[in-house]
Amino acid sequence: MTNDGRRLRGMRSREAILQQAVGLASVEGLDGLSLGRLAAATGVSKSGFFAHWRDKEQLQLDAVEWAARQWTEQVVEPALRAPAGVRRLLALHEARLTFYGDGVLPGGCFFFAVQAEFDDRPGVVRDRIARAMREWQGFIRRLVAAAVTMGELAEDVDAAQLAYEIDALGEMVILHSRLLDGAEALVRARRAVLQRLRALCPDPALLPED
Repeated sequence: MTNDGRRLRGMRSREAILQQAVGLASVEGLDGLSLGRLAAATGVSKSGFFAHWRDKEQLQLDAVEWAARQWTEQVVEPALRAPAGVRRLLALHEARLTFYGDGVLPGGCFFFAVQAEFDDRPGVVRDRIARAMREWQGFIRRLVAAAVTMGELAEDVDAAQLAYEIDALGEMVILHSRLLDGAEALVRARRAVLQRLRALCPDPALLPED
């Protein structure tokens, strides 16, 4: 096998491991990752793991990176195909709800699981999780600010506050979908954000009624 072939096979193996790692971490947290369990789930020998990761901390960091990329591909990028302004803001929220509703991850949300796990544990893993969360909230704020600039949200809207509310309503779906009625949580979370945006939009006809 050529060097390129070996490199490609190694990349595929690494991706398969990280996909399993993010799925497991969405249920059990990053500390729940074990080489033995991941090896069984992916068919990779324990010795094969050391070709990719020198220790568990590096595996955890790479899992955070992979989860952030997955979120970008499946939530952020679909929303960016919607028209800029208030419709893109709603599309982002709807893409997030679709991600949860489709059961992409067994635990619902990787970042919801790991933020509670690492919020009081200083270190590089906590820092990387915090950066991903800041980037996500900053992205929502930028979409709100753009909608204000375009005149599709009232000019006195507090972008940081509205972004916080939209993010919080998305997170509430995770809590309710695990313990209560997941389908109802999705409906109510969408309706809550839609009604909030319609109330703040000078031209509510830009948005669906329900």
